[in-house]
Amino acid sequence: MKNVFKITSLTGILNLLMFAASACPTCERQQPKVLRGIVHGVGPQGNMDYIIIIVSIILVLITFWFSLQYLIRPGEKSEVHIKRLFLN
Repeated sequence: MKNVFKITSLTGILNLLMFAASACPTCERQQPKVLRGIVHGVGPQGNMDYIIIIVSIILVLITFWFSLQYLIRPGEKSEVHIKRLFLN
C-alpha cells in the first residue's frame, strides 16, 4: 500500500512539474531551438547563461533528492533524539 502511494504521489508531482514548465506560443517563438517549448521569457542570452542554468538545475535536483530521501526514510532511531520531544 505504501509503494502504491509513493508511486502515485511521484507521478502526480512529475505531471504537475511538466505542465507548469511548458511555454506559451508567444514565448516559444523567442526561445532558441534547444529550449523551445520548455521555458517562458526571452531565454538565455549567452553561453554563461547556459552554464548558470545547468548548475542551478543540478543543485535543485540534488537538493530535491536529499529532501525526498530524508523525508521518506529519516534514519534516526534513537529514543533520546530531539524529535521525540515533539512526537511524544
